[in-house]
Amino acid sequence: WKVHRRMFARSRTRATTPTEGEGANRSCTALASTGSIARLGLLCFLVLTAIPRSGSFATGRRPLAPRARLADVQPRASVRCATTGGRVRFPTLRATDFQHPQDQAATKALSGFWPIETAIRTLILPVIEEASFLDNIASGILVGPDQLPSLHASLVEACAILGVSTLPDLYVRNNPFPNAYTLAIDGKRPFIVVHSSLIDLLTPAEVQAVLAHELGHLLCNHGVLITVANVLALAADAFSPRAGQAVSAALMRWRRSAELSCDRAALLVAQDPQVALSVIVKLTGGTVALRDEISTEAFLRQVQRYDESAQTRVGKQLVGSQTSGASHPLPILRAAELNRWSQGAEYRHLLASANRRQASLG
Repeated sequence: WKVHRRMFARSRTRATTPTEGEGANRSCTALASTGSIARLGLLCFLVLTAIPRSGSFATGRRPLAPRARLADVQPRASVRCATTGGRVRFPTLRATDFQHPQDQAATKALSGFWPIETAIRTLILPVIEEASFLDNIASGILVGPDQLPSLHASLVEACAILGVSTLPDLYVRNNPFPNAYTLAIDGKRPFIVVHSSLIDLLTPAEVQAVLAHELGHLLCNHGVLITVANVLALAADAFSPRAGQAVSAALMRWRRSAELSCDRAALLVAQDPQVALSVIVKLTGGTVALRDEISTEAFLRQVQRYDESAQTRVGKQLVGSQTSGASHPLPILRAAELNRWSQGAEYRHLLASANRRQASLG
């Protein structure tokens, strides 16, 4: 990357430098303010072609196994079935139906860089997918009908509710840090990894909400788009460090809003705000020994105390530093945002529409 940057610096005669603060105020402007499109395309090509040769994922490709279809494991005759526990489904759900506004805006801005996305899908993602598969299959437990069947059924149910037709691979890996993640790419082999400690900490309903959160990333195509944004940030930094900082800051703001979108997907599956909120609270400071004493209501009351502290002279100076460079929102703000959305018209409209569809189908 440094070699490419020096070569490009010598070849360019003039660079367009954004004004100070540009991009720090609006994510879309920051993502688009990287100078000449022609020079950006050339630099992105250099970055994209260099990554596969770096050795990190330079492995011989093998034929990919066919991915499981939800229709193979779950009946689709009606909207309501025994496995959904009386909850409604969203068979026609789109990412824009539940995305946070900042997430939608960034996604729309990045849609203009489709050549970069195509190059990433073609050159990089197949290698990353196979490398991830080899790592997961070698170091984790692949969940299925005959392996941790209750967890498999939970994933199938979450996919049915969200209208996800392709069942991703689900792995459980031994790790003392409660977490779950996905490559967030609806490719040939999508997957979700859940740590064993997360299963120990959460109830089955809360674990399903976590699975739904990861499915939300897949529905929103966050993995590919974040890769595109990272390429743009590298390109911007090559032209001007100030532009690079602006794009990187916009990228982190978007990633935080993307997490808020996926919290909404968790709520759409749980259809109980207490379940979705308790996941956030337990992952913030819950313990296995005291998990039954966790109170989401008490945690939400912390929001008022945080807001009051953030309005002080010192608090105003510290608020920005708390989130700067963070890929996830502060837990207290994350819970407050999810609680607000659960009481809003958008969430109620989605439930009402699903109920009307269910009633029309009998």
